[in-house]
Amino acid sequence: MMAGGALPQALVLLLVVIGATTAAPAAGVPLAHNEDEDLDTAQLLRKYGYPVEEHFVTTADGYILRMFRVPSSPKASGGSGFPILVMHGLLASSADWVIMGPGKGFAYVLADAGFDVWMGNSRGNVYSRNHTTINPDDDSFWQFSWHEMGDYDLPAMIDYVLAETGQSDIFYAGHSQGTTSFYVMASLHPEYNDKIRVMFSLAPVAYMNHMTSPLLQFISLFVDQLEFLAGLIGMNEFLPNSELMQLVGDIMCQDGAFTQDICSNVIFLLGGYNEAELNTTMLPVIMAHTPAGSSSKQLIHYGQEIRSGHFRQYDHGMIGNTLEYGSISPPDYDLSKVTAKVVLHYSNNDWCAGVKDVDRLYEELPNCIGRFLVAEDSFSHLDFMWAIHAKELVYDKVVALMNQYL
Repeated sequence: MMAGGALPQALVLLLVVIGATTAAPAAGVPLAHNEDEDLDTAQLLRKYGYPVEEHFVTTADGYILRMFRVPSSPKASGGSGFPILVMHGLLASSADWVIMGPGKGFAYVLADAGFDVWMGNSRGNVYSRNHTTINPDDDSFWQFSWHEMGDYDLPAMIDYVLAETGQSDIFYAGHSQGTTSFYVMASLHPEYNDKIRVMFSLAPVAYMNHMTSPLLQFISLFVDQLEFLAGLIGMNEFLPNSELMQLVGDIMCQDGAFTQDICSNVIFLLGGYNEAELNTTMLPVIMAHTPAGSSSKQLIHYGQEIRSGHFRQYDHGMIGNTLEYGSISPPDYDLSKVTAKVVLHYSNNDWCAGVKDVDRLYEELPNCIGRFLVAEDSFSHLDFMWAIHAKELVYDKVVALMNQYL
């Protein structure tokens, strides 16, 4: 798609060309390949000795969402067994909480601390590309943004976890889009605030006035044209996960490939550069699982937020807004209705969640009980998932706070 996809897809093609001509191994030398590239979330957990369950949740509008549960951990000593729902960010999936392995991935850290870990997958990613009546290859399947994730997906998953566990509330942790959709849900369905014991926002994204990501800046500059072109040519699915990305990872990103730095820079294009916290050996595994797919409208909606300076619903244009909302502009999400306890975890080098935007969010949330700046100045947006020291810098703090609220 030209919408939002032109820049990253051009970079991917560049990687393939360079990899084929300069970084490929000599004839007869096999590509280095980590078997974790081929394993999904459940298979990764089983490989490393963790029990896992797969669950399917159907939303009120018919989307079928796949969830993974780690009900206990072989390393857990005691622990409450209290449930937590963990939601990924844009173009990501549940795999991002486990691909770094035991002792590193957030899901493992939570399970080892004795919590009942539920990992959600939002509509349209590789695990939730399903619907009760609509073929995911049809354009009609992709007519959603992160608004619908907050309006439909999160309520369905939260209610499912509560029903399965018999609890009256749960912990919630979201990264990036996983925070955005939470604020949407809690403002549109304020009754769900009582179902959340504490919400942990990792790299919180609501306001985006000070966002500096080159990819999202590009989208915001041409958001109207991109939306029109996406609709015109019917390219409503953005960067679906594919064997191409795995091939690029194997050729370009493995240790010893001189193009490994290019691989790193493509990943940093979205969320900020932090070479010190990136385990480059894991780049092929990361690229085999991410991007995990999304709708074009998810990125376009973020582009609209950047341009407008508002945290508000999808902008359908003057006529569309009048028909949809009864006003020429989309309504803002009312953050005063987000009464759940919220803890913000943010960093100085985050190109998507700027410090000033997080400060503004903090001022508008009525029950923000904590605001924690990551101690490492270079910590970036994607480091909340993949950083070498994410456990020490972020996850241990989250676990300690969870234990205080049991």
